[in-house]
Amino acid sequence: MKTLNFDILIDASPKKVWDTMLDKETYKKWVDVAWPGSSYSGEWKQGTEIKFTGDDGGGGTLARITELEPYKKVAAEHIAVLLDGGIEDRESDMAKGWIGSTESYTFTDENGSTRVAVEITTPPDWASMFEEGWPKALVALKQLAEQ
Repeated sequence: MKTLNFDILIDASPKKVWDTMLDKETYKKWVDVAWPGSSYSGEWKQGTEIKFTGDDGGGGTLARITELEPYKKVAAEHIAVLLDGGIEDRESDMAKGWIGSTESYTFTDENGSTRVAVEITTPPDWASMFEEGWPKALVALKQLAEQ
């Protein structure tokens, strides 16, 4: 696995940034600049499973929320790949390479602004997608949260 880190300073409170990042409607807006049509189903609650899907609602990934401290940190571990139709794949070589990858978002108050730090562990084959996408997505998140 390769570890990637991204961060941005947003002129808004941790609560406002948290709500903008994780609310389903605003999530779809900021993530769309990097991964068009992406969404999720499920709840941001520790121990629950959440499905991250593409524009067709079928393919994507299934993750378990492993840590959640409101307005401070949320972390997830990917536990399956979702095929078209929402079928969970844990057995293919691609799925076995993806399972165990993680992502976490940390929200730190910095004098009334919020630093959002994103840490991703990913198979090396997927690193360039995140390296290209996350900087754009964070700028879009910043624009939404500062409105």
